[in-house]
Amino acid sequence: MIPPLHFVDLFAGPGGLDLGARNAGVPSVGIEKDPNAVATRLAAGLPTVHGDVRDFGPADFPETNALAGGPPCQTFSGAGLGAGRAQLDRIVAAVKQAGADGHVTAPAGADERTALVLEPLRWTLAAATASRPYEVVVLEQVPAVLPIWAAYTAVLEGIGYSARCGILTTEEYGLPQTRRRAVLVARLHGPVALPAPTHRPFRRGVPRCDGNQALKPWVSMADALPGRGPFTAISNYGTGGDPKARGRRDCDEPAFTVTGKISRLRLVDPDGRELPRLTHSEAGVLQGFPANWPWAGLDIPQQIGNACPRPLAHALVEAALGH
Repeated sequence: MIPPLHFVDLFAGPGGLDLGARNAGVPSVGIEKDPNAVATRLAAGLPTVHGDVRDFGPADFPETNALAGGPPCQTFSGAGLGAGRAQLDRIVAAVKQAGADGHVTAPAGADERTALVLEPLRWTLAAATASRPYEVVVLEQVPAVLPIWAAYTAVLEGIGYSARCGILTTEEYGLPQTRRRAVLVARLHGPVALPAPTHRPFRRGVPRCDGNQALKPWVSMADALPGRGPFTAISNYGTGGDPKARGRRDCDEPAFTVTGKISRLRLVDPDGRELPRLTHSEAGVLQGFPANWPWAGLDIPQQIGNACPRPLAHALVEAALGH
């Protein structure tokens, strides 16, 4: 039986995972380095430590017994230059070595941001060494990080956890957006499984009423933004590597993956006329935040794009609880 949980959220951002945990009835405290995301968190009343996760450890948060984190994804993302992807095998080897000797050491020459993906493992092993192991661990990142999460899974199982990792698609958990994430859930006492989908997958041209009738239909942009009239969204990035090949989604479909460039997403009416672009509130809604989330600080589109989607966070926390 898991005791009442209290998360420490590494790389906490503007509060997506905290909000998902809160929806599951679990309190959290977040560590965040970016002053803009910290401004949003404080405006939202989220317990926050403004600092670098590398400067802290489990002993600094004795009230917590659960760990969550979404390390920075820029070096692993397909939209970036690929420094993390180039180091993938060496990071996986570092995880395996940590499992063998208990010490987390970044590969020599690894990009500083890339090495941050090892921080949740450092925290988890440190807590176990201090005989205060975390009851659950919840992690999420871009799909390219799945091999690292798979290596984490083996290490966690080696110290007594039940752990699972995989790729989840966010519209299958009620987010009005198609977004793929590599996730990991681990539980110290009792078996764990990845969360089962609650909504049908989006397939272009397939009516949302089709498919598994035990699941809810996917959520469209029109569902999430009822104040908007009919529109078509024109992607803020290219498809197939061609920046001139801009994808299109009608408002009765889920949004494209929300990135830090969400403010560049063009909206046009049925006659092709330009419409006002998404407000910060609307962009946040597409990432699962309430419409009244008090965005603050600078670079709000980047805050939104970097955030863990709230419905996915909720599903992961519930899975970690064994619900």
